[in-house]
Amino acid sequence: MVVVSLHPTFRPMDRAGIASGTRAVAMKLWKGKLPDRPLDVLVRELYAAENKGKAEPSGSQDMIGMIYPGISRLDYDFAVSGGVFPAHIESINSPRIVRWLERVLHVVPIEPRPPGYNPLGKKNLDPKWINRLGQTGKDCFDAIRRMDAAALGASFNDCMVAWEKILPHTVSHPTIKLDLKRILRAYQRAYPGAMYSGCGGGYLFVVSKTPVPGAFQVSIRAE
Repeated sequence: MVVVSLHPTFRPMDRAGIASGTRAVAMKLWKGKLPDRPLDVLVRELYAAENKGKAEPSGSQDMIGMIYPGISRLDYDFAVSGGVFPAHIESINSPRIVRWLERVLHVVPIEPRPPGYNPLGKKNLDPKWINRLGQTGKDCFDAIRRMDAAALGASFNDCMVAWEKILPHTVSHPTIKLDLKRILRAYQRAYPGAMYSGCGGGYLFVVSKTPVPGAFQVSIRAE
């Protein structure tokens, strides 16, 4: 999995797959400033605070994306921490690569997840598709490191295929009124690649070397 730490230059939609809930917990827990402790320790503190008493805890990727600067690849292994925390984290903090990603990544607001939506109603935990989903994360990170927009877009497209196979309700659910599949296909045809920020919509991440109408761009926290 790949996560990117952002400067808060825009007001995020809630329930949109970009860790707004995690950020709210962190603001309350640490009064708006990261404590001077090891990053992995902070991740576990924030994970415990956000998921206390939850029957379906959130993943640790949101905490890591917020706490670790730069662009990070997270390698999960069930044999390590039961797969809750990564076995390995590798980060890119190169100013040149960070600036490149800021230029080619465009964010299109779609809509928050609707009330009553749950992406876990149908699960297809086929090892073949799970392996393919993991490979898209590796491809994404490698494309960023090589600053290859075409490969980055392809990794986005492949990710959506595998994601929908594993969790069919990712883009289609009785509570979702927008045609998320059709919107996704339109952007994938027009640009090198596109993918949703989370299950049920949220934002659409679009890879493009040229401006994308209606999109905004982000500022990455590299240090």
